[in-house]
Amino acid sequence: MLSNKRILLIVAGGIAAYKTLELIRRLRERGASVRCILTRGGAQFVTPLSLAALSGDRVYDDLFSLTDEAAMGHIELSRDADLLVVAPATADLLAKMATGLADDLATTALLASDKPVLVAPSMNVRMWEHAATRANIETLAARGVLRVGPGAGDMACGEFGEGRMAEPDEILGAIEAVFRGDAPAVTPSGGAPARNRPLEGRKALVTSGPTHEAIDPVRYIANRSSGKQGHAIARALADLGARTTLVSGPTALADPAGISVIHVESAAEMLAACQQSLPVDVAVCAAAVSDWRTAEEAGQKMKKDGGGPPALALIENPDILRTLGEAGNLRPGLLIGFAAETEKIVEHAKVKLERKGADWILANDVSPATGTFGGDANVIHLIDGDGVEDWPRMSKEEVARRLVERIAENFVAKA
Repeated sequence: MLSNKRILLIVAGGIAAYKTLELIRRLRERGASVRCILTRGGAQFVTPLSLAALSGDRVYDDLFSLTDEAAMGHIELSRDADLLVVAPATADLLAKMATGLADDLATTALLASDKPVLVAPSMNVRMWEHAATRANIETLAARGVLRVGPGAGDMACGEFGEGRMAEPDEILGAIEAVFRGDAPAVTPSGGAPARNRPLEGRKALVTSGPTHEAIDPVRYIANRSSGKQGHAIARALADLGARTTLVSGPTALADPAGISVIHVESAAEMLAACQQSLPVDVAVCAAAVSDWRTAEEAGQKMKKDGGGPPALALIENPDILRTLGEAGNLRPGLLIGFAAETEKIVEHAKVKLERKGADWILANDVSPATGTFGGDANVIHLIDGDGVEDWPRMSKEEVARRLVERIAENFVAKA
C-alpha cells in the first residue's frame, strides 16, 4: 500500500520526537520514501544524522539555504510529497499552522502545500486542553487537516492525561488509512478526534501473558510470554469502542489506559476471572497458559538434601479456551484462541480449532529462532471454518489492529 509513496515528515520540538525514528523505519520497510524537515526545536531531541541515516535522504532545516531556495526548495519539498506528516505536532506549530504563519522551513512548506496533511499532536495535558489549542485544532479540522491522537497516559513532565503523541504503529495505521481513502476523522476541539468505533456497545474479554504455577513459595512453572500481543489486542478493541476487560498473568507491561485489568497468577485464577467477566460479545484468549501445574504446592521452600531432585507430580490445568466454548448461554459470541507452536504450525492449529470449540484460531510460530516470545513482531495464520489466511510478518500492534478490524467486520456482517 505504501510502495513508492512519498512522505514529507516534519519533526518539531518535543520529547516524543524520538518516536519518529521508528516511524521512518516502518515507512521505509513498507516501500515508502521519506524526506524530513527538522525544526530548530526538533534538533534539540533528534539529530539530522539519525533522520538522514534512517530515511536515506538529506534532512532539510534551513529556509534560507541559497542552494535550495534558488529552486524554491520549500515549495518543491511540499509539492513533491504525496502526504505531509507532522510528528510531533507541538502546540506552537499547530498554532502557526492555524494562523498561517510561515517563519521557518516547516511552516513555509506547510503553507505552500496543496497535499494532505496529517498531524500527530504532542504536548502537556494542560496545553492540549487550553482553549487556544482547541480553537486551533478546530480551525485545522475545518480545513481538512487530518489528526491521529493524542493519547492519554503518563507524561515526561510527570503529569497524566491526554497529550501523548500517538505511537509509531498508530501513526503508520493513519497514514495507510489516508492512502486507502479511509482517512482518520477530523473533528472540532471538544476532545479526542472522533473515530470510527464499530465496536461501540460491545463487550470484549482478552487474556494475556503467562501464568505462574507455584511449586513452592519461591519457585514456579512458567513460560516466556511477555504479554505484548494480548495487551495490544486489548488496546485495539478499546480503540474501536469495545468495553474491554483484560485478564493478565504476570508481565512487566503497564496496564493499558481506559481498560479494566484483572491481574492473576495461575491458570485457575485466570479461568475464574474470565468466567466472572461473562457474558461478552468477543473473547480473545491470547495468554500462554501453562498446560500443567504441580499436584500439590509445597508449603515451604524445597531444600536440596543430597538425595537428588524431588519428583514433581504434575496435573493438567483447566483449559480456559475450551471451557469458554462450553459455557452454554454465556459462551462469547465470537471466541478466538491462539495456538503457539514450534512445528506443524497450521496443522496443529486446525486440530485445536475443532477440539476446543473456538470460532477462530490464530496460529503462530514461537520457536526460539523467531523471537516471537518476548519480541515485538509476529507471523499469524488465521484459521476459521473457511480455511487459512496467512498474514505477513508485522508488529504485534499491527497484528492487533488487523485482528480487531476483522472482529468488527464479523459483527457488521451479522448485524
